[in-house]
Amino acid sequence: MNFLFQAPPGLAFFDCGGVRLLLDLPAGKLGGHNSSILYYQVNDLPKAVDELKARGVLFDQEPELVAQMPDHELWMAFLRDLNDNTLALMWEKR
Repeated sequence: MNFLFQAPPGLAFFDCGGVRLLLDLPAGKLGGHNSSILYYQVNDLPKAVDELKARGVLFDQEPELVAQMPDHELWMAFLRDLNDNTLALMWEKR
């Protein structure tokens, strides 16, 4: 496991054999139950959000810049699956 970077307020990102792992303290109950968040990397976040909205997906958090890195911006958007688990879309905008 290789450390990649930190982001506020206390997130730590690691590379685990090509899978990105984010560690953070729980921010409370998610959807009425504790849950891990699965992050999906996309090539174009605005396009992915538009496509999912066209299919009826509702977002808890619209795309937002979460970290300015030396060589890219990190953008994320959050939604829920059919079981009320939180999912995230992640975009490394270069």
